[in-house]
Amino acid sequence: MQNHVRVYINYFGYGEQDFIPCEYSGQRAVDIHHLTPRSQGGKDIIDNLMALSREFHNKAHDDKNFNEELKKIHKKNLELFNEK
Repeated sequence: MQNHVRVYINYFGYGEQDFIPCEYSGQRAVDIHHLTPRSQGGKDIIDNLMALSREFHNKAHDDKNFNEELKKIHKKNLELFNEK
């Protein structure tokens, strides 16, 4: 398992075989997306990692505005999770 995937599932307490929802659509997530790419200094930390379905992962790579929207959604999701 890749490090960034491990970081994500451990943070939220998922098992490897668990249903992990896409943070954008609620569908099954198949990718853990780096909101800031590693090539641009993005780290394997939870603030930079977001579970996405393939459809929205591809869109995030193709559309910078959509990726910026995802950053806001992920930040809010982390705030809600940490309130528990």
